[in-house]
Amino acid sequence: MKRENAQGDVLVDPREEYYHDDYPEQHQPAPGLEQRMDPKPDAGEESYRGHGRLEGRRALITGGDSGIGRAVAIAFAREGAQVAINYLEAEQPDADSLRRLLEEEDRHVELLPGDISREETCRQIVRDALERLGGLDILVLNAGTQTAVKEIEHLSTEQLVRTFETNVFSLYWTVKEALPHMRAGASIITTSSIQAFQPTPFLLDYAATKSAVVGFTRSLAKQLAPKGIRVNSVAPGPIWTPLQVTGAQLPENIPTFGQSTPLGRAGQPAELAPLYVFLASNESSYISAQTIGVTGGRYID
Repeated sequence: MKRENAQGDVLVDPREEYYHDDYPEQHQPAPGLEQRMDPKPDAGEESYRGHGRLEGRRALITGGDSGIGRAVAIAFAREGAQVAINYLEAEQPDADSLRRLLEEEDRHVELLPGDISREETCRQIVRDALERLGGLDILVLNAGTQTAVKEIEHLSTEQLVRTFETNVFSLYWTVKEALPHMRAGASIITTSSIQAFQPTPFLLDYAATKSAVVGFTRSLAKQLAPKGIRVNSVAPGPIWTPLQVTGAQLPENIPTFGQSTPLGRAGQPAELAPLYVFLASNESSYISAQTIGVTGGRYID
């Protein structure tokens, strides 16, 4: 029998966890809304149970309204952290639904809309998070943009620049603003991708940015180790998020999205959140400069 969420079960077949059928054909204009997707991604709303592992921590999560970022925000809040999320203004309905969900649990999330492809926005959201949370202990750099283009001849300079501004430059701008306020024991977590290691031909610009994220993570980890601040990265494989239905995939790939992985299905955001919790917590105190894959069986190296 299939179990939608099997936390607490002794053994489950990972091939049959969560949604594992064909996806209906669908498309939304970017950046898209999670609540309009079919099926709606599972961000752990019903399944994630906290255990106080981040009690008293203060976290800023970019791209926190939907997808992986939403799952991380839910998990962090249920683990006791104070949470602020950044997102694009067009994604306000998803951010509002997250706030309602957490407020029903007597938890709170600070909403900080803004386009992180702009340096001043990156700096401002950090300043706002510091003011509202009273400090910053965890920085999750998750927001990104991805657009499929079959041939390099059709990859516009505008898209190339925006992809790098959003996926790479924003990391530098955000960390530069946040770092003076982060103490020993703090954690920075980036989101890279399987695309950094096994790139897809139609994601030429995106794959390059995710390779850059890996390099950024490793270099920054060495730089900050003497300060007692750890830096790690999570590398997702094919995960069902609004990115996929707003141009990140070729339309003909949507129905069988994720089925080419060894586990035969796409992942859900809820399946990544525990790893971000682990990397943010004291349980990973001897882990830094690492990139850990959540890829459905595809290898990273």
